[in-house]
Amino acid sequence: MTIRQYKNDDLQAIMNIGNQAYQYIYANLARIYGKELFEFLFPNEKTKTMKGLQIKEFCEKHPQWVYVCEKKGRIVGFITFLLKKNDRIGILGDNAVDPNCGLKGIGQQMYKAVLNYFKQQGMLYAEVRTDMDNIPATKAYTCTGFNIKREQIIYYKKL
Repeated sequence: MTIRQYKNDDLQAIMNIGNQAYQYIYANLARIYGKELFEFLFPNEKTKTMKGLQIKEFCEKHPQWVYVCEKKGRIVGFITFLLKKNDRIGILGDNAVDPNCGLKGIGQQMYKAVLNYFKQQGMLYAEVRTDMDNIPATKAYTCTGFNIKREQIIYYKKL
């Protein structure tokens, strides 16, 4: 596997991976919120393309802060990130692995590459955010060494 800098030709592949991989998250949210609130927050089947569009917007603004993972010339994962240079914090952003690739350890390799980049850029800390109930992500981040957490709760009330 090779982890490399994003190129414009990679955009459609990583948008597709993002859209596919995030279906798990949206299914979780639908279960937690219930049908009425979920459809209010995510109307008109937005969840099928929303993550890809967010990834596209990020890639257009910050192509230097996107890595892709390739296996035999096929893109199997991506990760976005930011540098808050004044605060010396690197932030892991959207990241996903092609759910159909059948490979293990891709996420860990991408995190390692980005964390090394953060160190090279003089960052002192790395930050990542995920939902508390996104078990695969929370497991991956703790396996990568993230060990300080602050939980946040969001409440909704129908009016």
